[in-house]
Amino acid sequence: MNFTAQKASRKWASGAFRRIEPAMVTAVTMALLLGMPSSPAAAAKASRAPWDDLLRVGAPRERGKPRAMSRDAAVPLPRPRPAEARSSERDEPDKEEQASGKPEKAAPAPPEPSACRVALTDAIAIAPSIPDIKGEGGCGGEDLVRLEAIVLPDKRRVSVKPAAILRCKMASALVEWVRSDIAPLAERLGSAVSDIDNFDSFECRGRNRIVGAKLSEHGRANALDVRAFKFADGSLVSLTDRTVPRGVRESVLHSACTRFSTVLGPGSDGYHEDHIHLDLMERRNNYRICQWDVLDPLPQKPPLLPAERPDEAPPREVAVGPDAAKSNGKAGAKSDAEPEAEKSNLETTEEAEPPKEEKPAKKKRRQNRRS
Repeated sequence: MNFTAQKASRKWASGAFRRIEPAMVTAVTMALLLGMPSSPAAAAKASRAPWDDLLRVGAPRERGKPRAMSRDAAVPLPRPRPAEARSSERDEPDKEEQASGKPEKAAPAPPEPSACRVALTDAIAIAPSIPDIKGEGGCGGEDLVRLEAIVLPDKRRVSVKPAAILRCKMASALVEWVRSDIAPLAERLGSAVSDIDNFDSFECRGRNRIVGAKLSEHGRANALDVRAFKFADGSLVSLTDRTVPRGVRESVLHSACTRFSTVLGPGSDGYHEDHIHLDLMERRNNYRICQWDVLDPLPQKPPLLPAERPDEAPPREVAVGPDAAKSNGKAGAKSDAEPEAEKSNLETTEEAEPPKEEKPAKKKRRQNRRS
């Protein structure tokens, strides 16, 4: 292909560009003059490349002179909000709730104390409330207290050692029992009750600690095992000790069976030989169980052995065993056989001797002699 400037000028005309060339040069010169910075600092800044700040390219900073804050410095954050300040979200109601006209949901109020809890005041017992316990298989309970001490009418305290976790009704029954029955009994004995030996109270377990058994009343915080009472003079009255006077133990037995629906002690089932079980189990027709054998004390001296048998005493009759009976039977058979043998011997001797002929008696004729 043959391409020349002449042919190009014929195809694309350039005369118009030549006529406006001076005007274009003048416009470009004016734009450069207007865009130039007026101050030397601006001129120096404009001469720097955009990546000079990132790579720290430029004149070194003089020592002792503070670093100038760049335009990309972090904006200072506000101080943290104090913890005691209320949040605006809680103070200001939700816009949606204001639009709908529904009031805010108030926090649930704590449940009111039961009548038992109101009656169980510090004037009669030190029993603070504790949260409800909810375990597996119905274990636990509601309206629970931790019974620490019982306050007597004379303001003396009877400590429960260790403190017992009970339902309020069970704790109230125990408090009334000690105040009305046990304290007067101790006064009749010339002392005052000071402590209660708590053997067991709340424990999530089966009856008699048997695996798979029904839930015990201990698992419902509705039972207490009492082992002994401690008096102010230091003496300890064990409820299952045979050396304790029988009248004292019987008094405790009758008072406990009157106030509690279940009383188990020695002789009940083999699991309560060393303590007394008390509970308020509810049964049909208000059925009650009171099983506690008040045993007599053991003799202080062992019983005397029987005296030796005198020599002139007749022989004792001995029970005849099966072997002896057989031997006796054989001996009896032999004794029976002996007379039979004697009879047979006599018969043989009689047969051997010929029988004797008896002569007939001669009658004497009396002759009447005629004279």
